[in-house]
Amino acid sequence: MMVNFRRLASPSFRSKVFFASFLCIGIPVLVCLSFYTYLTRDAVEEQAIMNAKKEINLVNENVTKILEDLMNVSNFVQIDTEINAVLKSKARDGSGEDSHTYEAYMEDRLVRKTIENITQLGEKSYVTILLTNGKYYTNYSVTEYNPMEIFKKDWFEDLQQIRGYQSLWVGVESTEFAYDQLNHPFQLSVARTLRDTNQQIYGYVVVTLLETKIRNILQNKNNQEQILLVDQNQTILSTQNADQIGEKLEIREQLTNKDTSTIIDWKEKKHLLTTKKLSFNGWSLVSIIPYKQATSNINAVFSKVFSFLSISFAIFFVLLAFLMKRITKPLGHLDKVVKQVQTGDLTVRAEVKSHDEIGKFSRSLNQMIERINGMIEEVRNTQRRKRQAELAMLQAQINPHFLFNVLNSIRMKVLKFGDKDSAIMIQSLSKLLRGTIDNNHDMITVADEISLISDYVHLMNMRQKHKVNLLKEMDQPSTEVMIPRFILQPLIENAIIHGFHQSNGRILLKTRVEEGELEILIQDNGIGMDPETLEKVQKSFIKPKVKYKSNKGLSSIGLANVYERLHLTFPLRPSMEIRSQIGEGTTISIKIPLEGDGIVQGDVS
Repeated sequence: MMVNFRRLASPSFRSKVFFASFLCIGIPVLVCLSFYTYLTRDAVEEQAIMNAKKEINLVNENVTKILEDLMNVSNFVQIDTEINAVLKSKARDGSGEDSHTYEAYMEDRLVRKTIENITQLGEKSYVTILLTNGKYYTNYSVTEYNPMEIFKKDWFEDLQQIRGYQSLWVGVESTEFAYDQLNHPFQLSVARTLRDTNQQIYGYVVVTLLETKIRNILQNKNNQEQILLVDQNQTILSTQNADQIGEKLEIREQLTNKDTSTIIDWKEKKHLLTTKKLSFNGWSLVSIIPYKQATSNINAVFSKVFSFLSISFAIFFVLLAFLMKRITKPLGHLDKVVKQVQTGDLTVRAEVKSHDEIGKFSRSLNQMIERINGMIEEVRNTQRRKRQAELAMLQAQINPHFLFNVLNSIRMKVLKFGDKDSAIMIQSLSKLLRGTIDNNHDMITVADEISLISDYVHLMNMRQKHKVNLLKEMDQPSTEVMIPRFILQPLIENAIIHGFHQSNGRILLKTRVEEGELEILIQDNGIGMDPETLEKVQKSFIKPKVKYKSNKGLSSIGLANVYERLHLTFPLRPSMEIRSQIGEGTTISIKIPLEGDGIVQGDVS
């Protein structure tokens, strides 16, 4: 029991990997599947609503087309000027009896022919033009229906109240036409008045459509779905079940005046209710389908996907456990090898022969063991070489001092023989060498820097035919400012080599402290630079990636080095400006903002 407890308290690497895999893969999968199941309810409902809207929109297009055809027929009679003229003429005849003249015959023929033509394009409809004097025109036989019965209709009073181009949509009625009453028991009509310029009624137009034309459109392949056409009062005008026509819609309380899709409870079941309002007469299309039926196909797909994922991940975890056992078996062997190495046994070797990462680790472990003994000897050799390097460093520190002492002895001997120029030259060389080799001080005062420059100019004058006259103007505060060592020497060298171009010359070096800035001015009377060369030189040290060198002016490499060292040394960003003209020399102006009391101490290292 104690052993089992310890194993539980300190699980193996294999158990940890399997548990981590379950946490990183299994739990997210279970959460995703649960979340997926939860979200599919909304997705199913949304998809069912989209399908219902798509279906009712398609029905709406077909129903609207038929009803618009009825309205267009009634509009045509009102708008056509030729027919209007004939009808107004006939309405003014108070007798209402047909005239037997040829002209009257042609006018009647024109009206009847026009009625037949405008009803041939769309669905079959019955057109009645009824004048106030009792005269009428129809596209059907009066044996089917007497047009004079229109005066007795309940809605006729409402028809006389409409104005302008308005139409009266008559709800569902029993079919009045004798030949269609058996197969088409209901009809729908649209009526409008015919008025003269004084807005007086001289006639009426009634266009009638058999309800079965609408019912055929409302037929649906899904027997569970019911689509109805209802009027403003939720009276059923058309539906698949003819027994419901003319009755009030049972769920009328749940209808709205807007196009909506919603889930309702009806007959103790959930139903999907979709409403689509017609755009021109206030009627609406209503779709009612059981929710379970609406979502059955979508739910079936989601259920299959969920089942497939669940089975797949169950198989995955079984395979994971089996593979994890085989994969981690070599790790147990490596664990034993490492423990033996910890005891100091460097003769042991790992025997994993696979070519995967564990095999590579095994070979690396063997190589590591083989190198341990060699590394011990390598450490001894490294310590020995380190002591030798320290001795060489000590010797390197002694050699410069020996060199300076020898140069000083030579200078004294030369001076003893009266060669002052050579003695001064050796002294200047010794000072320059000492300043170059000295690694202990990166920062020196302006006074010391100018002293080194003086020695440099002196050496240059000794080694070349043409002499350079160095003029120095310094105020006392500027001489104490600390600047990087050899920061001005490249500028003096450029003036001598490029500015004078193997001719005599003068260099003015001025330093002063003013308004918290150290100003350094180096001015020569050399050959100068043209504007194009000057622009390239200025760009080269501001953007040191551009390497440019002119024989007529400054070395951009030296300028870039000076500019970069100034910016690295001083935190307040110094500036360097170059001015030059052909034949008038070159002037370099450096301004270094000072900190605190105006004396930059710098980092002496």
